[in-house]
Amino acid sequence: MKRRHFLPLAATATLGTAAVGYYAWDQALLHDARRRGDQVRQPLPAGQLPAEARQILHLAALAPSGHNTQPWTVRLLGPYHWVIGNDPRGWLPVVDPTQRETMLSLGAFAQNLEYAAAHFAYQCRWTLLATSRQAAEVLEVELTRGPGPAYPDLTALLGRRTLRTGFANVVIQPADIERLTDADGTHCHFFAPDSANGRYLTATTLAANRQQTAHDPAQQELAHWTRWGRADVQQYRDGLTAAGMSINGVAGWAVRHFYDSASVLKPDFRQRGLDRAADQMATHGGWLVITSPDESVAALLAAGRCLERCWLRARDLNVAVHPMSQLLEETPGTLGAARRLGLPGPVQFVLRLGYVTHYPVPVSLRRPVEWFVQT
Repeated sequence: MKRRHFLPLAATATLGTAAVGYYAWDQALLHDARRRGDQVRQPLPAGQLPAEARQILHLAALAPSGHNTQPWTVRLLGPYHWVIGNDPRGWLPVVDPTQRETMLSLGAFAQNLEYAAAHFAYQCRWTLLATSRQAAEVLEVELTRGPGPAYPDLTALLGRRTLRTGFANVVIQPADIERLTDADGTHCHFFAPDSANGRYLTATTLAANRQQTAHDPAQQELAHWTRWGRADVQQYRDGLTAAGMSINGVAGWAVRHFYDSASVLKPDFRQRGLDRAADQMATHGGWLVITSPDESVAALLAAGRCLERCWLRARDLNVAVHPMSQLLEETPGTLGAARRLGLPGPVQFVLRLGYVTHYPVPVSLRRPVEWFVQT
């Protein structure tokens, strides 16, 4: 067979094999997601979860997570005594094979829970249960009435969201960095866009984006967690939506009506994603990098808490936050980035920051409390 005839056939066969494999993988996950939704839509008995407890858990679930997978469960030991669990159905085995990001998400959930509890005049007593990142039970928390730090204003917690566009091309001011990081300054490191480390972060993040975009399993994982149509958005109440990815206007209307999971795998969609990332990194106010002492479960949970505290302060300062984790998921990774930036511990978050004139309301949906609480 001549080469000009063989190459198209080989390419077609390869694409066909990949498509069949992806379809089987995607359908298995889709079935699991539907089963999850079918199993947990029963209302919880009022005595087992009082109204204030339900509100606290709803507010905790407003925490960020990779691809908005919401990888938490709550098992009730009593009305205000819970075990925070690790739901493997919310893992990202391709881009987060060791569940590092899962632990970070659970840390953010714990921080939100503590703030929400304080708002209702409860204090939290925490016990670490997990000895590995894959442990089913991660934290035990008991809420008790009593004096302690208050959290009177829920505006930032209710209004926190990821923003990707609309950033001013103004470096974040030192006074705002100090307010944003507050007592977390030991593990928070700011780099201006035109600094040597800022330029490194821009270039390396772009390179890692290209690497991840070309990696079919990573794109298949992204496709699984992308919710285009209104029916999928309402059915799953998780994942990435057009609005959440800042695809608005006519383009947003088009993708909501004509795109599906397979669209994420097409070359033109991948290229547009790379073009958007390049445009985003051309205009921003700097990078905030969050490190941890090590990568133990306790350290990762603490880093997730740190992220959420900084993000809520940023919301009050009209500073937008855009997590860009690709360089931690690809080369150079958490330790390589730390060495290159001259930081004392592994990097857990790379956040693109920018001033915005208006903070839009959150658009990422959350699952109802009944979906993640177990009796």
